[in-house]
Amino acid sequence: MPTKLGLAEAATTVSIAPLILLSACDHYGRSAKGTRKRVVGVLLGQVTPTSVRATNSFAVPFEEDDKDPSVWFLDHNYVESMNDMFKQINAREKLIGWYHSGPKLRASDLEINELFKRYTPNPVLVIIDVQPKEVGVPTDAYFAVEEIKDDGTTTTKTFVHTPSIIEAEEAEEIGVEHLLRDIRDVAVGSLSTRINKQLQSLQGLHHRLRDIGAYLQKVLNGELPTNHAILGNLQDVFNLLPNLSTPGNTVLDVEDATAAENELARAMSVKTNDQLMAIYVASLIRAIVAFHDLIDNKIQNRQSQVEEQEKEKEKEKKDKEDKDKKENGDKTTESEGEKGKESEKRKESK
Repeated sequence: MPTKLGLAEAATTVSIAPLILLSACDHYGRSAKGTRKRVVGVLLGQVTPTSVRATNSFAVPFEEDDKDPSVWFLDHNYVESMNDMFKQINAREKLIGWYHSGPKLRASDLEINELFKRYTPNPVLVIIDVQPKEVGVPTDAYFAVEEIKDDGTTTTKTFVHTPSIIEAEEAEEIGVEHLLRDIRDVAVGSLSTRINKQLQSLQGLHHRLRDIGAYLQKVLNGELPTNHAILGNLQDVFNLLPNLSTPGNTVLDVEDATAAENELARAMSVKTNDQLMAIYVASLIRAIVAFHDLIDNKIQNRQSQVEEQEKEKEKEKKDKEDKDKKENGDKTTESEGEKGKESEKRKESK
């Protein structure tokens, strides 16, 4: 089985700013929307021994042949000139890698990664899914490492996946909140929003657990090599799970200390379960009260609408009656005037 080097890179966390996601989506929308092409850009940021922080990016002219993946063009002169200008703006942001819109790795990515080694010794590749179909982090980070084979043949280059997160500073969080205000539906209540967020979180957890199960099954079948770094992280995850078992004193010949520990653990578990039950019941009551308030609010709104409609009808009826009275009064005045004229004419004739 081949052995992969670069466990330090695999354990490194890549932090990506939201500005990069917006820039990549804008780049894709301007250049390759509605096509099968992908866009390529440069990542700028800082590198530490334990993490890589990508804070800025810029697009790069890129073309490739769909039929022949070995034929591609990337304007490295443009990269150098843009990098020099960004250094004048912020010298702390250095070229740390590159990105493309994927959505998966391609055969020419290793060659492009070798080109970026002119500017940084170990560039990071971030694949940004500009059209995500599932809920989760739309980025995948990779480092290029050498793969040593057990048969002693020549080493080859390959990509090692590393975890990535979306992390924003305080100023960026404010900007993202302002952008989300235009997207968020104001008519949706807070309760439905919370339920949708919890549903999305559970769906994301389900997908992650499914991927973990598929990976462990492939390792068990011998389809993938054993990676002790990944297995160590999974063991840490399982160790953090709460122990909800309540051991009883079914064995009679146990020591007093063990019995006391079992009693203490059982008492703590029972107390915790009681508290969780109270929280669960309180959440149910809160949800029911919220639903009742919502129903009462809708009933009041409907009643107020009916009352407003009745008032409008009464007002229209009253206006119509006043108009009719006015018209009848005008007709009466005209008839009286005509009668007066006729009486005067009769007097004159006499």
